[in-house]
Amino acid sequence: MTDDTILPFSFPAVHAKKVTAAFDGGRLTSNGGVMLLAMAERRLGLVDNLARVFPDRRDPTRVVHSLVDMFRARMFAICCGYEDADDLDHLRSDPAFKLACGRLPDTGRDLCSNRRCRGWRMLRAFDAWMDSYPREPASVTLDIDDTCDVVHGHQQLSLFNAHYDERCFLPIYVYDTEKSRPVAVVLRPGKTPGGVEVRAHLRRLIRHIRTRWHNTRITFRGDGRYARPEAMAWCETNGIDYIFGLSGTKPLARKVDEAADDIRTRRAIENLPVLRGYTETRHKAKSWDRERRTVARIEATMLGLDIRFVVTSLDVGSAEWIYDSLYCARGQAENLIKLHKTQLASDRTSCRSALANQVRLVLDTAAYWLMLTVRDAIPKARELATAEFATLRLRLLKLAARVVETTSRIRLAFAAACPEADLIRGLPGALLPLGP
Repeated sequence: MTDDTILPFSFPAVHAKKVTAAFDGGRLTSNGGVMLLAMAERRLGLVDNLARVFPDRRDPTRVVHSLVDMFRARMFAICCGYEDADDLDHLRSDPAFKLACGRLPDTGRDLCSNRRCRGWRMLRAFDAWMDSYPREPASVTLDIDDTCDVVHGHQQLSLFNAHYDERCFLPIYVYDTEKSRPVAVVLRPGKTPGGVEVRAHLRRLIRHIRTRWHNTRITFRGDGRYARPEAMAWCETNGIDYIFGLSGTKPLARKVDEAADDIRTRRAIENLPVLRGYTETRHKAKSWDRERRTVARIEATMLGLDIRFVVTSLDVGSAEWIYDSLYCARGQAENLIKLHKTQLASDRTSCRSALANQVRLVLDTAAYWLMLTVRDAIPKARELATAEFATLRLRLLKLAARVVETTSRIRLAFAAACPEADLIRGLPGALLPLGP
């Protein structure tokens, strides 16, 4: 590809020297760090897994861009901050993106544009989460939650939700929060999930996990919207643990009255600003088929009492441990959802078709895995080892580079003043594919 020869333009003079500019710098890119994503993708094998689950059935003699090419280009674009498929209309000839997708930067064919991506069908979940464990773990805790995804029109599955006062989707996100790893993302209508739906999501996920992990102890954790009798009964029948938030009711509150009065009285006597205590009871709501262990966190302040409940299948651990150490840890899942939405634009579900929007969620989750893999490869002593994705994008991906293709080699020339040069130099080795 030839360089542009547009006439130069001017900036204000500096120290009496004229400043001119032109777009004639050669094959430059502002996404030089995308090669780190390419190494992360090859280490994870995300695209290969997707290709196996979703084989390309088109006539190979007539295909210009394979599905593998499309998957890679979209995932890399999302990681670099280009969350819309339309962005590929302009990025298709970017030399760094072409190189990351396995094409020569100058002589290779340009990548697919948005127009070639409209035929994508639904993608099933990939197994990057289970692949990330070297062996079957003894136990895992999975956080399940939904989040408001405001729609930009009358897309399929969009509904008006009075709680959020918006037309929206309420997609469900599942995370292995201890390791910040996404497990599944499912697009769904903008209404609170019912018991039958929650049970169906848990059942499908567990069936998939059990195809590889037969003995892992699995615990689901969620807020009160998931404390459905159908879901809890199914978990108990199938040996799955759970801990869910529970809405307070008058019958339930009466069971902890004695403990609540004691905490309120002690706070007043000792003139403390706040006093917290814990208790537990057995409770059976009208819609439940049995009594279940219920833990209460009781907090007395000068403004009165605040009582929060959780219901669990676990029969070990104190009430304080169940609530403070186990249940409250689910707050980290909300931070991961926020990271997913605000820094990888997983809520950019602006397609008309629900099928296309589910594809977007899958690719956004694949992009999450790429960013997570790059971050995990950073030495723990470096500040970027715990950085958010937006910071990683700014410091490691959005790098100016000149791409030079000769007969025998391709060279990336980064800026001599790159502040993270020593870190970037070591990352390719850390991202090499793991051995068998």
